[in-house]
Amino acid sequence: MHEARRGSRAGGPARPRDRRSVRSAAAAALTAVLLSIVSALTAPTAAHAGPAFTNPLNSTGPDPAMTWYNGNYYLMTTPWSGPLTMRRAPTIAQLKSTAPVAVFDAHAPGRDRSIWAPEFHLLNGPNGPRWYIYYSAGNGDIESQRVHVVESAGLDPMGPYTYKGMIFGPNNWWGIDGSVVTINNQMYFTWSGVPTTLWRDSDPHIYLVALSNPWTVTGPRTAISAPTHAWERQGTPMNEGPVAIQRNGRTFITYSASACQGPDYKIGQLEYSGGSVLSASSWAKKPTPIFQRNDAAGVYGPAHHAFFKSPDGTEDWIVYHANDTPTQGCGSTRTTRIQRIGWNADGTPNLGVPVSTSTVLAPPSGEPAGPQNSTWRLQSVNFPDRYVRHVNYDVRIDPHVSPAQDSQFRVVPGLANSNGHVSFESVNFPGYFLRHSNYDFVLAANDNSTAFRADATFRQVAGLSDASAVSFQSYSFPDRYIRHANYLLRLDTIGTATARADATFRLVS
Repeated sequence: MHEARRGSRAGGPARPRDRRSVRSAAAAALTAVLLSIVSALTAPTAAHAGPAFTNPLNSTGPDPAMTWYNGNYYLMTTPWSGPLTMRRAPTIAQLKSTAPVAVFDAHAPGRDRSIWAPEFHLLNGPNGPRWYIYYSAGNGDIESQRVHVVESAGLDPMGPYTYKGMIFGPNNWWGIDGSVVTINNQMYFTWSGVPTTLWRDSDPHIYLVALSNPWTVTGPRTAISAPTHAWERQGTPMNEGPVAIQRNGRTFITYSASACQGPDYKIGQLEYSGGSVLSASSWAKKPTPIFQRNDAAGVYGPAHHAFFKSPDGTEDWIVYHANDTPTQGCGSTRTTRIQRIGWNADGTPNLGVPVSTSTVLAPPSGEPAGPQNSTWRLQSVNFPDRYVRHVNYDVRIDPHVSPAQDSQFRVVPGLANSNGHVSFESVNFPGYFLRHSNYDFVLAANDNSTAFRADATFRQVAGLSDASAVSFQSYSFPDRYIRHANYLLRLDTIGTATARADATFRLVS
């Protein structure tokens, strides 16, 4: 859970320069995998228009919550201090390079420290549908942590927001990691709390209580899970971060178990079995975890999570945080990752195993083409006043580009490979693309040759120096990346921290 815890243009088109031999791409064979009846996953036909991507979505991002709404993904993570922030973008690839925007900063003393785990929901309140953000905060002492609520002014997830209060009202309940679930037309609040009034005296449990409105609890609370299994007690006995996922009339609450400081932070599952929602006996705990470390993939402590639907509503996805090594702990090293989940033949969720950060993933089904076929500028990460531009058909990074169209490109599906690859077409010279030649870059007309298509195609990956930005790997020379050197654009191998920064960009609309 949290660290506090245990140019101008002249002349005609450039002539193609002498070429090296281009490696032909090997055709990838699709293998049909038969799933057993017990663990068979439903897999509806999906339409993936957006570019492929790799995890993580940022360079730091604990306790993520994410949704798709009205044409965009929205993502929040723990800010620790300062404003609650949100990222917004129409594709996962763009979300990775989008800067967070402050959406609420009116933190009064006593709730201005240890700001953790913001989670946002579109709920019907007294004034109609509004967005509500639930987050944990206090005065810096973990014993003061409580869950607070802010409400949007309208239907824009980016706000503005106003503070509604501490959700527990007069109850002296310790609590973090709040979420909301509606069961049988009644809203309930679920969170991680303790049986006594002091966190340090007890093991955190998963609680439920009814809500009279999105910011007010009503009636008694019920503990529906305690860390009783050995796998829930590794490092520290812990149940926290509960979130609901519902399908075919069934309600599951999944939660994080064991200590977030260690690699064995994992996810467990509860299911509502009928009867009184506020009766502990109405909730059945799965005796084994459903998502945990994957040493072979280099993923440790994968938990504190949420779920979201693909843009077309046909797929379920999990967003979670994890570390790259078993010793990184419960701080800012945790990054946000996502992957598609499935459903077992018995109707229970199948989260699979956490995938490595080198695994290329298709975007959620129904995602728009995003940066592909749209107009973008490539901003240097280490020289943020400079943008990739063409001048006399050469390519470099410059500030104050005039005319602006010299730094604008249509990011289109890769000419040689459209699966997770892109090409850059000039806005003011349609049909001319960025291509490498003798490891230098030029703007040249597409002659539709195999060599041209390969030299103008790049795989978009997480930024080499900043995972929240992007880098571009050559299709024809996969050991080389687009980078700037002395402000000129080149195709180079990347061996130093400076080179990694020079090869990292942001897509700016």
